[in-house]
Amino acid sequence: MSLLHADELDLQELARQAVLQDYRLPYGETDGTPVDRLDYETPPELLNLVKLAVRVSGMEAGVINIITADQQHQIAAVGVDAAVCAREDSMCSKVFTSGSITALADASRDPRFADNPFVNGGIATVRSYASVPLVTQEGHALGSLCVFSPEVLGFGAEQQEGLDILARQVVEVLELQFRTRRLVEALEVVRRSNEDLAGFAARVSHDLKNPLTAILGYAELGEDDTDIGSSGPAARYLSIIRGSASRMLTTVEDVLAFSRVGGAISRRPVRLSTLMNAVLQDVLPLSSASDALIAVQDAQLHVDQAQVTALLQNLVSNAIKYSTPGGPPRIEVVASVGETQVLRVIDHGKGIDPADRQRVLEPLVRLHRDGEPAGNGIGLATCARIASAHDGSISVTETPGGGTTVAVDLGPARP
Repeated sequence: MSLLHADELDLQELARQAVLQDYRLPYGETDGTPVDRLDYETPPELLNLVKLAVRVSGMEAGVINIITADQQHQIAAVGVDAAVCAREDSMCSKVFTSGSITALADASRDPRFADNPFVNGGIATVRSYASVPLVTQEGHALGSLCVFSPEVLGFGAEQQEGLDILARQVVEVLELQFRTRRLVEALEVVRRSNEDLAGFAARVSHDLKNPLTAILGYAELGEDDTDIGSSGPAARYLSIIRGSASRMLTTVEDVLAFSRVGGAISRRPVRLSTLMNAVLQDVLPLSSASDALIAVQDAQLHVDQAQVTALLQNLVSNAIKYSTPGGPPRIEVVASVGETQVLRVIDHGKGIDPADRQRVLEPLVRLHRDGEPAGNGIGLATCARIASAHDGSISVTETPGGGTTVAVDLGPARP
């Protein structure tokens, strides 16, 4: 064997061991420390595959072996007790990197295994033996699916094909477990990141609100100062300052609210009419100024009352603000309750272009249309987060005849 070839084998083994650590195989192993016992519970789906392998092959026993740098771990076993042995004593360690099945009617007649303790009586007296490598999609050998018997028995082509298929199923189960764990870990990272983001937004909002409030206060004092003429440039500058500071304070408060919503929710039964009574009080100045006509179709919901009230307030306010000039805004708030709860806020205003309907649900997206009040790009994004927190979603479509319909899925109707 050349030096280069030996180095390549060493690198392959190091890469394989790294994959085992990523997969956390054997179960619970993270640092490769040798152990002398198994302290994990076999997943039932793996145990069932081994049972099927024993049935297909006609052998007395079967195991799933994971082979580490120093040991062989039987993570699932049928017909024998799962155990750990030294890698040098393992039969499968000699063939699990071969890439193909090893099937022997009598292992004692094969020079690779004649002196092995599993064959010569040191540990067992295996005769019939078949080992199928467990190879990931990336080509890393994790171990083997192995069946064996103390009797001399042959392996037909159909039996070998069945074992090949079952070995691939074992790998799929192991990879599914690996990907599921990675997903759970990623979700936990996202959860912690969202908590950190919410905390950061709260701190920044708090730090910004104090100086903005001071600016507003001094601007108002300046406007009330009798030494400043009401029609002079100073009064105009103060008005601009007060207006800008007021808009910025509103944006800061909206950012803070956005950081808070969409986390843990507390569902409870509440009627849509109860939610809308609170919403109508909050939007009263806006609805009175425009003579808005708001109709509500009542229904019993099971939602987080505070968050869905905030959602409705955003949607109803938008429907009033972006109404068609020349007539009072007409808005309908409808709930349909079946397997899921769906709220619809229907207006007959200007509508939203199809290309913008998904985009407006993202944070800080503004449409900038002529003649419309400037938004902060947070309201609909907040609604989307509230829907997501309820295990639902939000969509924007066109109202027949013109306008916008926002449909909000708020998840299951029952606890």
